[in-house]
Amino acid sequence: MIPYINIPFDYVSNLLGASTDELKLIFSFLISYPLAGVLKRLPDDKPWLKNVFSISVGVFFVIGLFDLWGGLFTITLDAVATYAIAAYIQGPYMPWIGFVWLMGHMSVSHIYRQMVNDPSLVDITGAQMVMVMKLSAFCWNVWDGKQKQADLTDAQKERMLTGLPSALDYAGFVAFFPALMAGPAFDYVDYHRWLNTTMFDLPAGIDPMKAPATRKRRKIPRSATPAMFKMASGLGWILLFLQLSKYYGSTVLLSDEYMGYNFFRRVFQMYMMNFVARMKYYGVWSLTEGSCILSGIGYQGVDPKTGKARWDRLTNIKPAGVELAQNSHAYLGNWNINTNHWLRNYIYLRVTPKGKKPGFRASMATFVTSAFWHGFEPGYYMTFVLASFIQNVAKNARRLLRPFFLTSDGKTPNKYKPYYDIFTWFVTQLAFCFVTTPFILLSIHDSMLAWTRVYFYCVIGVTACSVFLVTPGKAWLQRKVKARVGRPELKRGESQEGTTLGVPSEPGQEFDEMVDEIMEEVKRRQGSSALPDGQELRKRVEETLRSKTGGKEQ
Repeated sequence: MIPYINIPFDYVSNLLGASTDELKLIFSFLISYPLAGVLKRLPDDKPWLKNVFSISVGVFFVIGLFDLWGGLFTITLDAVATYAIAAYIQGPYMPWIGFVWLMGHMSVSHIYRQMVNDPSLVDITGAQMVMVMKLSAFCWNVWDGKQKQADLTDAQKERMLTGLPSALDYAGFVAFFPALMAGPAFDYVDYHRWLNTTMFDLPAGIDPMKAPATRKRRKIPRSATPAMFKMASGLGWILLFLQLSKYYGSTVLLSDEYMGYNFFRRVFQMYMMNFVARMKYYGVWSLTEGSCILSGIGYQGVDPKTGKARWDRLTNIKPAGVELAQNSHAYLGNWNINTNHWLRNYIYLRVTPKGKKPGFRASMATFVTSAFWHGFEPGYYMTFVLASFIQNVAKNARRLLRPFFLTSDGKTPNKYKPYYDIFTWFVTQLAFCFVTTPFILLSIHDSMLAWTRVYFYCVIGVTACSVFLVTPGKAWLQRKVKARVGRPELKRGESQEGTTLGVPSEPGQEFDEMVDEIMEEVKRRQGSSALPDGQELRKRVEETLRSKTGGKEQ
């Protein structure tokens, strides 16, 4: 660490109440802006210089600011081992070996951080979580480059690597400083196209006169304005977090004073605690996205209508999408977007056998991966499990209720639709402020105490709705919907594919698919067709349960 570098941060820490490490982290995000401006201005024909500059700044952040020698070793070990796995291990298990290595190594870091139990300290775990996404995707990209083109999807063809990059290019990709400490994650092909500037070639059909403005002979379009907007919004969120966290921190929910509030104020306090906690992530991810935009790697092409450059390639958060979400899919889909992409493209779709649709196996693998990726605090798992049931209820409620607030063609809102929108927004926000509270409090004791103090309102609501979905009332509503819109109910997969942040979308259907897959596997291994199929097995289980409960219908 640079001598005496902590002195100014300690001084500001005493004024603001934030920890020294947290202030240094924010400083690293802010200083990334002028450094990204320098990186952008390095000669396009000298990619090696861009790599060296990026690596040098990344090492300065890890060692010069935070004195994380062990962290530097951790990232280096991850990167070198992954490169060796991609280079020397042949066969279809190569990407999975890389994935297991990265997840296993990160799990050790999670356990160590959990033992230290000091949220104010910045360690290498955050950067390592980003590395897991980048480097596991790298293994899959190398693997795809060895496959037949006909066996790949369009997205896989676009991201495949037909050969290993040079050690210097690979190191530059790993240590890319605007996204080193907190993301966003991106694939190697994005870095390579940014490095050789092919990312900025105009696509066919775009009038060169509408090309985004550049300076001098650089191919990277001017990006200062969108970058400064992201920086300003990020700083705004951070300042709001620092000011409001003292009033709506997690300690308030656990205090004796909290029980003196009436029920509605307690729920409001819980909502505000979650909202203020999200502000920190809004701020951090906006700041890092802005420096990526300034460097040029956030470029997403040209809007063919306006000719203006798009800078949303690495968008990781959409605060308005989260805060105004009217259903669980929108809420989760606008949060940690790049992690969603990684889970879908490199877990959910990769565990699915060729020629088959993703089912229980894919959903469960994604759920477990997302949970382990976050760490081992019990609160994470409480949040994920309850969120999966909320997903199920929300999806069914949308199918069964929303058509009544549309015209008969199912496309145009009727006069009551605004009331439906307000109601679904209110319910979504109330549900998720409850379900994400353990994600902040982390321990079982604190999480259960907080839930108890608001009378488990979300658990009771989700249970009541889930029970309704197995009664004749669901079938009655389905008939009403079909009669109204003149079409069958929406089937799974028509509105979305896969899980969001690893949260299963419909636990009931996932269970059915699990039964089917288990029976198919048993038949395959025993070579028998006499075993009951999944539907027959479920019927026998239901009959057994009815006999055990006195023959009553449930």
